[in-house]
Amino acid sequence: MPDINKNQEWTKYEETIEKFIQVIAKNMGVYGITSSVGRLYGTLYFSDEPMTLDNMRDALEMSKTSMSTGVRTLSEMKMVEPSFKKGVRKDLYKSEEDWYKSFTSLFGNRWRHYTETNMEEADETIAELQLIYKKTEDEDLREKIQSDIDRLEYAKSYYRWLMRFIRVVESGEIFKYVPKEEFPEDD
Repeated sequence: MPDINKNQEWTKYEETIEKFIQVIAKNMGVYGITSSVGRLYGTLYFSDEPMTLDNMRDALEMSKTSMSTGVRTLSEMKMVEPSFKKGVRKDLYKSEEDWYKSFTSLFGNRWRHYTETNMEEADETIAELQLIYKKTEDEDLREKIQSDIDRLEYAKSYYRWLMRFIRVVESGEIFKYVPKEEFPEDD
């Protein structure tokens, strides 16, 4: 009888962890990460040992190619890192345990890319509007163009501010203003 209870407890435990992994996976879209890659991260996070691509494939019932792509994506975001174990010749991976570090890296990379793109587009749009402005004799159009250039200059000032904010996050300086929560380490 005790073995049945033990099996039921392990089953309940696995279901509970799987439920949390599914929530993580679903919500990773906020960071631009697919749910399958989110499931991979959750699986690695709860694994007590580093995993090979074969281990991941078996755990998630996905192709080795999908696992490789997912690991590469997570590595680029600093959410997964290579690991080594004596005697194991296959590549091993483990999750980055410091979620604060992962967030600052992920936030910085994503927001920097989008902000730089927006700044470049604003500059290009201003340049094109200025050419139209110089060529036209239509005063209403010139007035509209100047108004839009002013709007774009305001947007650029916001993007410059956002780049400063991104640097504060990436450098870790953000933790001076919004400290990490203390978490007692297990003894």
